Amino acid sequence: MSDCTPHDLQSRREFLGSAGSCAAHLALAASFAPSALRAAWTAQALGIVVAREPWGTLEKVADGVWALISAPLSGDRTTLSNGGIIAGRDGVLAIEGFFTSHGARWMASQARQLTGRWPTHVVLTHYHADHANGVDGYIADGFPTRVLTTASTRDQVLAKNTPLVDSRTAALTDVMVMSATGETVLDLGGRRVRIVPRAGHTSSDVSVELDDPSLVFAGDLLWNAMVPNFVDALPTQLAKHVKALRRERTTVYVPGHGAVADAAAYDRYIAVLGEIETGARAAFAKGTPAADAAKAFVLPPSLGAWALFGPTFYERAFTAWNRELGAAR
Repeated sequence: MSDCTPHDLQSRREFLGSAGSCAAHLALAASFAPSALRAAWTAQALGIVVAREPWGTLEKVADGVWALISAPLSGDRTTLSNGGIIAGRDGVLAIEGFFTSHGARWMASQARQLTGRWPTHVVLTHYHADHANGVDGYIADGFPTRVLTTASTRDQVLAKNTPLVDSRTAALTDVMVMSATGETVLDLGGRRVRIVPRAGHTSSDVSVELDDPSLVFAGDLLWNAMVPNFVDALPTQLAKHVKALRRERTTVYVPGHGAVADAAAYDRYIAVLGEIETGARAAFAKGTPAADAAKAFVLPPSLGAWALFGPTFYERAFTAWNRELGAAR
């Protein structure tokens, strides 16, 4: 593994190659975000902070469970997405490959420091570059980490995430392919993790869930205090699976982006999706172009502050709804 800096590892060419994914969405957000909002978006930790870096904060959210809350609006691209560590007696699961191999290697090192073990497994929640491109950072001599992914996610990472990197391709050559229809249960020794196939943010998402304690790593099905990226969204599936993830008992929710969420934050996100749907459906029924409808759309003040840094973000959402509503005619 090279000792290159994060900036060396993540070239401008690779960043621009991910322009359709959440990486570019977040970069655009960072360019517009006021500095105070950049800092505040992920500043409040729900758990106990065990590590802090320019690109994010690692929080202990339960015994043997840690969440990385990335700070992409800082402009640092080392991780970009949130992720996590779940430890059992016999194994350790890392969640997300992040945007650079440096970010994944840092996460693996944190897992070893906190649990005494390099990750035995890593799961990718979907194919977008900010969640997958650094997965090769977990692969190291003497540490046989197994990558878990759906076939669709693996294939899309290899086909769409440019430029091609030999080490990333190698890391995804021998993977544990998870079912696209039934959940995969990973026994880490005294801790069973359920990896559940879902859809909506992309055509192939997964959530990573614990029942005791009640905890959900939602990937990009959930964003906290930031309007989500609809670039690959299937809006009705998104609404369905987001609601399915919401539990009635006290639960810790780790979003794909933004601070760790509680039930109230989760419900605000569901309400935001509902407002976007209502606006998009009304615009579609009137024949209003997505761009025009998006410019006129605002969220009710009662939902609080949601980071939005340009009309194109709502335009993507309205375009995704137009695509689905038009196909249903």
